[in-house]
Amino acid sequence: MKNPHLLDLYSDFCLTSFLSVTATGLGKLVDDGYSHDQISRFLSQKEFTQKDFWQMVKQLVRKVEHDSGIISIDDTIAEKPHSTENDMICYHWDHSNEAYVKGINILNFVYHTALPDDQDVTLPLAYEIIKKTAQYYDKKSGKVKLRSPLTKNEMVRERLYVITKYNRVKYRYVVWDTWFTSKENLDFVHNDLKKHFVVALKSNRKAALSEQDKKQGQYTKVEELGLHTGQCLKVWLNGTDFPVLLTKQVFTNKDGSTGELFLISNDLNLGAADLIAIYEKRWCVEVFHKSLKQNAGLEKSPTKYEVTQSNHIFASMIAYCKLEVLKVKGNSNHFALKARLYLKAIKAAYQELLELKCAAKQQATPLLA
Repeated sequence: MKNPHLLDLYSDFCLTSFLSVTATGLGKLVDDGYSHDQISRFLSQKEFTQKDFWQMVKQLVRKVEHDSGIISIDDTIAEKPHSTENDMICYHWDHSNEAYVKGINILNFVYHTALPDDQDVTLPLAYEIIKKTAQYYDKKSGKVKLRSPLTKNEMVRERLYVITKYNRVKYRYVVWDTWFTSKENLDFVHNDLKKHFVVALKSNRKAALSEQDKKQGQYTKVEELGLHTGQCLKVWLNGTDFPVLLTKQVFTNKDGSTGELFLISNDLNLGAADLIAIYEKRWCVEVFHKSLKQNAGLEKSPTKYEVTQSNHIFASMIAYCKLEVLKVKGNSNHFALKARLYLKAIKAAYQELLELKCAAKQQATPLLA
Protein backbone atom coordinates (compact mmCIF):
# COMPACT_ATOMS: atom_id res chain seq x y z
CA MET A 1 0.00 0.00 0.00
CA LYS A 2 1.40 3.37 -1.04
CA ASN A 3 1.26 6.32 1.36
CA PRO A 4 -0.33 4.62 4.42
CA HIS A 5 -0.15 7.99 6.20
CA LEU A 6 -2.69 9.28 3.67
CA LEU A 7 -5.03 6.42 4.56
CA ASP A 8 -4.78 7.51 8.19
CA LEU A 9 -5.53 11.10 7.24
CA TYR A 10 -8.32 10.21 4.81
CA SER A 11 -10.06 7.89 7.31
CA ASP A 12 -9.90 10.70 9.89
CA PHE A 13 -11.54 12.95 7.31
CA CYS A 14 -14.32 10.36 6.90
CA LEU A 15 -15.09 10.83 10.61
CA THR A 16 -14.86 14.62 10.72
CA SER A 17 -16.50 15.66 7.45
CA PHE A 18 -20.18 16.52 7.68
CA LEU A 19 -20.50 17.02 3.92
CA SER A 20 -19.05 15.09 0.99
CA VAL A 21 -15.70 13.39 1.51
CA THR A 22 -13.65 14.81 -1.36
CA ALA A 23 -9.98 15.24 -2.23
CA THR A 24 -10.52 18.98 -2.50
CA GLY A 25 -12.16 19.13 0.93
CA LEU A 26 -9.35 17.18 2.55
CA GLY A 27 -6.73 19.38 0.89
CA LYS A 28 -8.39 22.48 2.33
CA LEU A 29 -8.71 20.87 5.75
CA VAL A 30 -4.94 20.40 6.00
CA ASP A 31 -4.29 23.87 4.51
CA ASP A 32 -3.05 22.34 1.26
CA GLY A 33 -0.48 20.22 3.12
CA TYR A 34 -1.52 17.66 0.54
CA SER A 35 -2.71 18.68 -2.87
CA HIS A 36 -5.96 17.57 -4.47
CA ASP A 37 -3.92 15.54 -6.99
CA GLN A 38 -1.96 13.73 -4.26
CA ILE A 39 -5.14 12.63 -2.53
CA SER A 40 -6.77 11.66 -5.83
CA ARG A 41 -3.74 9.55 -6.77
CA PHE A 42 -3.91 7.86 -3.37
CA LEU A 43 -7.54 6.88 -3.96
CA SER A 44 -6.81 5.80 -7.53
CA GLN A 45 -3.94 3.46 -6.69
CA LYS A 46 -4.38 -0.30 -6.95
CA GLU A 47 -7.54 -1.42 -5.21
CA PHE A 48 -7.00 -2.30 -1.54
CA THR A 49 -7.57 -6.00 -0.88
CA GLN A 50 -9.10 -8.01 1.94
CA LYS A 51 -5.59 -9.09 2.84
CA ASP A 52 -4.71 -5.40 3.29
CA PHE A 53 -7.81 -4.92 5.41
CA TRP A 54 -7.04 -7.87 7.68
CA GLN A 55 -3.52 -6.55 8.25
CA MET A 56 -5.05 -3.24 9.34
CA VAL A 57 -7.58 -4.71 11.80
CA LYS A 58 -5.69 -7.81 12.94
CA GLN A 59 -4.07 -6.17 15.95
CA LEU A 60 -7.41 -4.83 17.22
CA VAL A 61 -9.11 -8.20 16.78
CA ARG A 62 -6.34 -10.03 18.58
CA LYS A 63 -6.77 -7.74 21.60
CA VAL A 64 -10.48 -8.46 22.02
CA GLU A 65 -11.13 -11.89 20.49
CA HIS A 66 -12.50 -14.67 22.67
CA ASP A 67 -13.53 -18.28 22.19
CA SER A 68 -17.14 -17.22 22.81
CA GLY A 69 -17.06 -14.56 20.09
CA ILE A 70 -19.83 -14.21 17.52
CA ILE A 71 -19.54 -13.49 13.79
CA SER A 72 -22.60 -11.76 12.39
CA ILE A 73 -23.10 -11.78 8.63
CA ASP A 74 -25.37 -9.49 6.62
CA ASP A 75 -25.27 -7.16 3.64
CA THR A 76 -26.13 -3.50 3.22
CA ILE A 77 -26.52 -1.07 0.32
CA ALA A 78 -24.64 2.22 0.22
CA GLU A 79 -27.09 4.23 -1.84
CA LYS A 80 -25.74 6.11 -4.86
CA PRO A 81 -28.83 7.44 -6.65
CA HIS A 82 -26.96 10.10 -8.65
CA SER A 83 -23.75 8.23 -9.47
CA THR A 84 -22.88 6.81 -12.88
CA GLU A 85 -23.87 3.17 -13.13
CA ASN A 86 -21.11 0.56 -13.47
CA ASP A 87 -20.32 -3.01 -12.36
CA MET A 88 -20.21 -1.92 -8.72
CA ILE A 89 -22.71 0.94 -8.60
CA CYS A 90 -25.88 -0.69 -9.91
CA TYR A 91 -29.34 -1.78 -8.85
CA HIS A 92 -29.69 -4.26 -5.99
CA TRP A 93 -32.75 -5.70 -4.31
CA ASP A 94 -33.32 -4.12 -0.90
CA HIS A 95 -35.27 -6.54 1.28
CA SER A 96 -36.07 -3.94 3.94
CA ASN A 97 -37.74 -1.64 1.40
CA GLU A 98 -38.82 -4.42 -0.98
CA ALA A 99 -37.56 -2.45 -3.96
CA TYR A 100 -34.50 -2.17 -6.19
CA VAL A 101 -32.04 0.47 -4.97
CA LYS A 102 -29.16 1.97 -6.89
CA GLY A 103 -25.92 1.78 -4.97
CA ILE A 104 -23.07 -0.43 -3.76
CA ASN A 105 -23.99 -3.75 -2.16
CA ILE A 106 -21.55 -4.79 0.59
CA LEU A 107 -21.53 -8.14 2.37
CA ASN A 108 -20.10 -7.71 5.87
CA PHE A 109 -18.54 -10.08 8.40
CA VAL A 110 -18.69 -8.42 11.81
CA TYR A 111 -17.09 -9.74 14.99
CA HIS A 112 -18.83 -9.22 18.31
CA THR A 113 -17.47 -9.91 21.76
CA ALA A 114 -17.45 -8.46 25.27
CA LEU A 115 -14.49 -7.14 27.25
CA PRO A 116 -13.84 -8.18 30.88
CA ASP A 117 -15.77 -5.08 32.02
CA ASP A 118 -18.78 -6.32 29.95
CA GLN A 119 -18.38 -3.55 27.40
CA ASP A 120 -19.38 -4.73 23.95
CA VAL A 121 -16.97 -4.50 21.02
CA THR A 122 -17.98 -4.78 17.37
CA LEU A 123 -15.34 -4.87 14.63
CA PRO A 124 -15.48 -5.69 10.91
CA LEU A 125 -13.37 -8.75 10.07
CA ALA A 126 -13.91 -8.59 6.33
CA TYR A 127 -16.30 -7.39 3.66
CA GLU A 128 -17.13 -8.26 0.06
CA ILE A 129 -18.22 -5.69 -2.52
CA ILE A 130 -20.76 -7.20 -4.90
CA LYS A 131 -19.71 -6.57 -8.51
CA LYS A 132 -22.05 -7.61 -11.32
CA THR A 133 -19.68 -8.63 -14.10
CA ALA A 134 -21.19 -11.92 -15.40
CA GLN A 135 -23.80 -11.85 -18.16
CA TYR A 136 -26.84 -14.13 -18.11
CA TYR A 137 -30.11 -14.45 -19.99
CA ASP A 138 -33.18 -13.57 -17.94
CA LYS A 139 -36.06 -15.68 -19.27
CA LYS A 140 -38.69 -13.60 -17.50
CA SER A 141 -37.71 -10.30 -19.15
CA GLY A 142 -36.12 -11.78 -22.27
CA LYS A 143 -33.05 -9.60 -21.74
CA VAL A 144 -29.35 -10.16 -21.11
CA LYS A 145 -28.51 -8.94 -17.63
CA LEU A 146 -25.52 -8.80 -15.29
CA ARG A 147 -24.95 -10.55 -11.99
CA SER A 148 -22.08 -11.37 -9.66
CA PRO A 149 -19.96 -14.38 -10.70
CA LEU A 150 -20.40 -15.67 -7.14
CA THR A 151 -23.61 -15.71 -5.14
CA LYS A 152 -23.64 -14.11 -1.70
CA ASN A 153 -23.93 -17.56 -0.14
CA GLU A 154 -20.79 -18.68 -1.98
CA MET A 155 -19.02 -15.54 -0.78
CA VAL A 156 -20.09 -16.32 2.79
CA ARG A 157 -18.53 -19.76 2.66
CA GLU A 158 -15.30 -18.58 1.02
CA ARG A 159 -14.78 -15.69 3.41
CA LEU A 160 -15.70 -17.68 6.52
CA TYR A 161 -13.14 -20.28 5.50
CA VAL A 162 -10.42 -17.61 5.30
CA ILE A 163 -11.46 -16.06 8.63
CA THR A 164 -11.44 -19.44 10.36
CA LYS A 165 -8.58 -21.37 8.75
CA TYR A 166 -6.12 -18.63 7.77
CA ASN A 167 -6.89 -15.64 10.00
CA ARG A 168 -7.62 -18.03 12.87
CA VAL A 169 -10.13 -15.75 14.55
CA LYS A 170 -11.50 -17.17 17.79
CA TYR A 171 -15.28 -17.48 17.81
CA ARG A 172 -18.04 -19.89 18.79
CA TYR A 173 -21.14 -18.88 16.86
CA VAL A 174 -22.09 -17.61 13.42
CA VAL A 175 -25.39 -15.73 13.21
CA TRP A 176 -27.38 -14.56 10.18
CA ASP A 177 -30.95 -14.04 9.00
CA THR A 178 -33.11 -16.30 6.83
CA TRP A 179 -31.47 -15.11 3.58
CA PHE A 180 -28.30 -17.09 4.31
CA THR A 181 -29.83 -20.22 5.87
CA SER A 182 -29.19 -22.49 2.92
CA LYS A 183 -28.41 -26.20 3.27
CA GLU A 184 -24.92 -25.59 1.87
CA ASN A 185 -24.14 -22.88 4.45
CA LEU A 186 -25.38 -24.96 7.38
CA ASP A 187 -23.40 -28.01 6.23
CA PHE A 188 -20.30 -25.88 5.73
CA VAL A 189 -20.33 -24.36 9.23
CA HIS A 190 -21.14 -27.68 10.89
CA ASN A 191 -19.04 -30.15 8.89
CA ASP A 192 -16.17 -28.11 7.43
CA LEU A 193 -15.57 -25.40 10.02
CA LYS A 194 -16.68 -27.46 13.04
CA LYS A 195 -18.36 -24.36 14.45
CA HIS A 196 -21.82 -23.58 15.79
CA PHE A 197 -24.53 -21.47 14.20
CA VAL A 198 -27.63 -19.75 15.58
CA VAL A 199 -29.64 -18.61 12.58
CA ALA A 200 -33.15 -17.70 11.49
CA LEU A 201 -35.23 -20.16 9.50
CA LYS A 202 -38.13 -19.53 7.14
CA SER A 203 -41.41 -20.87 8.44
CA ASN A 204 -41.99 -23.05 5.38
CA ARG A 205 -38.77 -25.07 5.81
CA LYS A 206 -39.47 -28.71 6.48
CA ALA A 207 -38.17 -30.76 9.41
CA ALA A 208 -38.47 -34.32 10.73
CA LEU A 209 -39.11 -34.91 14.43
CA SER A 210 -36.88 -37.99 14.61
CA GLU A 211 -34.10 -39.66 12.72
CA GLN A 212 -36.53 -42.43 11.80
CA ASP A 213 -38.95 -39.88 10.32
CA LYS A 214 -36.04 -38.42 8.36
CA LYS A 215 -35.17 -41.82 6.89
CA GLN A 216 -38.79 -42.33 5.90
CA GLY A 217 -39.05 -38.87 4.38
CA GLN A 218 -41.71 -37.71 6.82
CA TYR A 219 -41.21 -33.95 7.02
CA THR A 220 -43.44 -31.16 8.32
CA LYS A 221 -43.24 -27.41 7.84
CA VAL A 222 -41.81 -25.84 11.00
CA GLU A 223 -44.77 -23.47 11.24
CA GLU A 224 -47.06 -26.50 11.50
CA LEU A 225 -45.17 -28.24 14.32
CA GLY A 226 -47.20 -26.46 17.01
CA LEU A 227 -44.09 -25.14 18.71
CA HIS A 228 -44.74 -23.08 21.86
CA THR A 229 -42.75 -20.02 22.89
CA GLY A 230 -39.84 -21.11 25.06
CA GLN A 231 -39.96 -24.66 23.77
CA CYS A 232 -37.01 -26.37 22.06
CA LEU A 233 -37.35 -29.28 19.67
CA LYS A 234 -34.61 -31.51 18.32
CA VAL A 235 -35.31 -31.84 14.59
CA TRP A 236 -33.67 -32.91 11.33
CA LEU A 237 -34.01 -30.38 8.51
CA ASN A 238 -34.78 -31.68 5.07
CA GLY A 239 -31.46 -32.13 3.28
CA THR A 240 -29.13 -32.01 6.29
CA ASP A 241 -27.47 -35.02 7.96
CA PHE A 242 -27.27 -33.70 11.53
CA PRO A 243 -29.88 -32.65 14.11
CA VAL A 244 -30.53 -29.07 15.19
CA LEU A 245 -32.44 -27.39 17.98
CA LEU A 246 -35.51 -25.46 16.87
CA THR A 247 -37.28 -22.78 18.88
CA LYS A 248 -39.77 -20.01 18.24
CA GLN A 249 -39.49 -16.38 19.26
CA VAL A 250 -42.60 -14.21 19.38
CA PHE A 251 -41.97 -10.49 19.10
CA THR A 252 -44.01 -7.29 18.97
CA ASN A 253 -43.67 -4.92 16.02
CA LYS A 254 -43.72 -1.13 16.25
CA ASP A 255 -47.35 -1.05 15.11
CA GLY A 256 -48.37 -3.35 17.97
CA SER A 257 -48.75 -6.46 15.84
CA THR A 258 -46.93 -9.66 16.73
CA GLY A 259 -44.61 -11.79 14.63
CA GLU A 260 -42.88 -15.13 14.82
CA LEU A 261 -39.25 -15.99 14.22
CA PHE A 262 -37.96 -19.56 14.04
CA LEU A 263 -34.37 -20.12 15.17
CA ILE A 264 -32.13 -23.16 14.82
CA SER A 265 -28.72 -24.13 16.17
CA ASN A 266 -26.41 -27.12 15.89
CA ASP A 267 -25.33 -26.53 19.51
CA LEU A 268 -27.60 -29.08 21.18
CA ASN A 269 -26.66 -27.89 24.68
CA LEU A 270 -28.56 -24.62 24.37
CA GLY A 271 -32.00 -23.78 25.69
CA ALA A 272 -34.63 -21.60 24.05
CA ALA A 273 -33.55 -18.51 26.03
CA ASP A 274 -29.92 -19.11 25.01
CA LEU A 275 -30.86 -19.38 21.34
CA ILE A 276 -32.78 -16.13 21.46
CA ALA A 277 -30.06 -14.29 23.41
CA ILE A 278 -27.32 -15.36 21.00
CA TYR A 279 -29.38 -14.53 17.92
CA GLU A 280 -30.12 -11.06 19.29
CA LYS A 281 -26.40 -10.35 18.93
CA ARG A 282 -27.05 -10.37 15.17
CA TRP A 283 -28.38 -6.85 15.68
CA CYS A 284 -24.79 -5.65 16.12
CA VAL A 285 -24.31 -5.86 12.34
CA GLU A 286 -27.33 -3.58 11.82
CA VAL A 287 -25.87 -1.04 14.26
CA PHE A 288 -22.56 -1.39 12.42
CA HIS A 289 -24.25 -0.57 9.09
CA LYS A 290 -25.97 2.47 10.59
CA SER A 291 -22.79 3.87 12.10
CA LEU A 292 -20.77 3.12 8.97
CA LYS A 293 -23.17 5.25 6.93
CA GLN A 294 -23.94 8.04 9.39
CA ASN A 295 -20.64 8.37 11.25
CA ALA A 296 -17.88 6.99 8.98
CA GLY A 297 -18.81 8.61 5.67
CA LEU A 298 -19.57 5.41 3.72
CA GLU A 299 -22.00 7.09 1.31
CA LYS A 300 -20.30 10.49 1.15
CA SER A 301 -17.74 9.96 -1.60
CA PRO A 302 -18.76 11.44 -4.99
CA THR A 303 -15.95 9.62 -6.85
CA LYS A 304 -17.02 8.13 -10.19
CA TYR A 305 -14.70 5.17 -10.65
CA GLU A 306 -14.84 1.69 -9.15
CA VAL A 307 -11.31 1.70 -7.73
CA THR A 308 -11.76 5.05 -5.98
CA GLN A 309 -15.15 4.05 -4.56
CA SER A 310 -13.71 0.73 -3.43
CA ASN A 311 -10.76 2.39 -1.70
CA HIS A 312 -13.11 4.92 -0.10
CA ILE A 313 -15.13 2.02 1.35
CA PHE A 314 -11.87 0.56 2.71
CA ALA A 315 -11.09 3.89 4.40
CA SER A 316 -14.63 4.13 5.81
CA MET A 317 -14.22 0.70 7.39
CA ILE A 318 -10.95 1.85 8.98
CA ALA A 319 -12.70 5.02 10.18
CA TYR A 320 -15.37 2.89 11.85
CA CYS A 321 -12.65 0.89 13.66
CA LYS A 322 -11.11 4.13 14.93
CA LEU A 323 -14.49 5.21 16.25
CA GLU A 324 -14.97 1.85 17.97
CA VAL A 325 -11.62 2.25 19.75
CA LEU A 326 -12.63 5.74 20.91
CA LYS A 327 -15.98 4.32 22.07
CA VAL A 328 -14.28 1.72 24.25
CA LYS A 329 -11.69 4.10 25.68
CA GLY A 330 -14.25 6.82 26.34
CA ASN A 331 -17.01 4.47 27.51
CA SER A 332 -19.37 6.22 25.11
CA ASN A 333 -21.06 5.39 21.80
CA HIS A 334 -20.45 6.32 18.18
CA PHE A 335 -23.27 8.81 17.92
CA ALA A 336 -22.33 10.60 21.14
CA LEU A 337 -18.74 10.90 19.91
CA LYS A 338 -19.92 12.23 16.56
CA ALA A 339 -22.16 14.74 18.37
CA ARG A 340 -19.10 16.03 20.25
CA LEU A 341 -17.32 16.62 16.95
CA TYR A 342 -20.40 18.29 15.54
CA LEU A 343 -20.71 20.61 18.55
CA LYS A 344 -17.06 21.61 18.22
CA ALA A 345 -17.61 22.36 14.55
CA ILE A 346 -20.68 24.50 15.29
CA LYS A 347 -18.79 26.45 17.95
CA ALA A 348 -15.91 27.07 15.56
CA ALA A 349 -18.34 28.19 12.86
CA TYR A 350 -20.14 30.50 15.29
CA GLN A 351 -16.86 32.06 16.44
CA GLU A 352 -15.88 32.65 12.79
CA LEU A 353 -19.25 34.29 12.18
CA LEU A 354 -18.75 36.65 15.15
CA GLU A 355 -15.35 37.66 13.81
CA LEU A 356 -16.79 38.30 10.35
CA LYS A 357 -19.57 40.45 11.81
CA CYS A 358 -17.07 42.39 13.90
CA ALA A 359 -14.94 43.08 10.83
CA ALA A 360 -18.02 44.16 8.88
CA LYS A 361 -19.04 46.62 11.59
CA GLN A 362 -15.59 48.15 11.63
CA GLN A 363 -15.97 48.78 7.92
CA ALA A 364 -19.23 50.63 8.64
CA THR A 365 -21.40 48.26 6.61
CA PRO A 366 -24.90 49.91 6.68
CA LEU A 367 -26.79 46.66 7.34
CA LEU A 368 -24.78 45.93 10.50
CA ALA A 369 -24.15 49.48 11.68
